[in-house]
Amino acid sequence: MLMEALKKILFEKNHAGIQFLKYAFCGGIAFAADIVTFFLVAWFFFPALTDDDIFVRIFNLEIQPVSESVRMVNFVICSALAFLVSNMTAYILNVFFVFKAGKHSRWKELGLFYLVSGISIAIGTGVGAALINVFGLATTFSYIAKSVSATLINYAGRKFFIFHG
Repeated sequence: MLMEALKKILFEKNHAGIQFLKYAFCGGIAFAADIVTFFLVAWFFFPALTDDDIFVRIFNLEIQPVSESVRMVNFVICSALAFLVSNMTAYILNVFFVFKAGKHSRWKELGLFYLVSGISIAIGTGVGAALINVFGLATTFSYIAKSVSATLINYAGRKFFIFHG
């Protein structure tokens, strides 16, 4: 009985409240994939962190100092790479647990998923880059601003344009 109830919660896609909770949970997993990818790439491959960055202080990391202009460009590169990983994670989880697929063919659905996500992440990355360039904010704060704006745009686009609600 408990397994049937759990199965119904996991795979039920009609109840709006359960759907949003599952979207938030799956979004949390995709967000974790994004965070891990972004900060590992920003630390190891395209330096985008500063000494006063929260991520650097929490993990007591040694970083390579870079100019603000290089940090801004690297922020965009790290965001793009993290986007590819986290968006595929989100797509797979959304199809299996959140939304009803089939409104479009699988390839068109995937293309629309990336298009909506691409638009939202471009807006969010622009906001994050501006926060670095104009205000000199830490990369972590810029990353949070990028993530919040992208999440809001993504849910609406996915629910109303890509999937069967």
